[in-house]
Amino acid sequence: MLRQIRPAIVMIIVMTVITGLIYPLGMTGLAQLIFPDQANGSLLKREDGSVIGSSLIGQNFTDDKYFQGRPSATTDTDPNDATKTVPAPYNAANSGGSNLGPTSQALADRVKDDAEKLKAENPSAPIPVDLVTTSASGLDPDITPAAADFQVPRVAKARNLPQEKVRTLVAEMTQDRFLGILGEKRVNVLKLNLALDQLR
Repeated sequence: MLRQIRPAIVMIIVMTVITGLIYPLGMTGLAQLIFPDQANGSLLKREDGSVIGSSLIGQNFTDDKYFQGRPSATTDTDPNDATKTVPAPYNAANSGGSNLGPTSQALADRVKDDAEKLKAENPSAPIPVDLVTTSASGLDPDITPAAADFQVPRVAKARNLPQEKVRTLVAEMTQDRFLGILGEKRVNVLKLNLALDQLR
């Protein structure tokens, strides 16, 4: 019987060392070597070195002087009743969509309310769909160039800047498709707002 048990125990130890230590440490080391920024969370820092966020996770900007990202459907536990949840935009601990379908009245009402607020903000422009729809993660850090352009009048007015200056910044911060063919053009909201704060 010991003859059958010994190889099993040796195999468990060997596989634990390979898959539980060598492989994870090797992949971590390789990631640090090839993609150090991404491996460390794609953190964005101020000039003084303080971390203000990640370029991979959206943040909740509500001030008129900042560009705002896609709506976020993430939630958190209600502090008053642990059996319920409350909206908590861009809650990275609870990434996920709302699971509301096209027949949901709550979804229709929320989209309608958001669209009315946006229409009041910029009545002459069509509302980009990503300003009223949430992403599957609820943490999307990017918006379309059209969504950024839609917000230019509000941001320029709040900062007392010419719209063309803000539009030029949006164009500079627009990222192209990956390898020129994959994905869509996009604007990272946090990076854009950081550049906006540095604009003179």
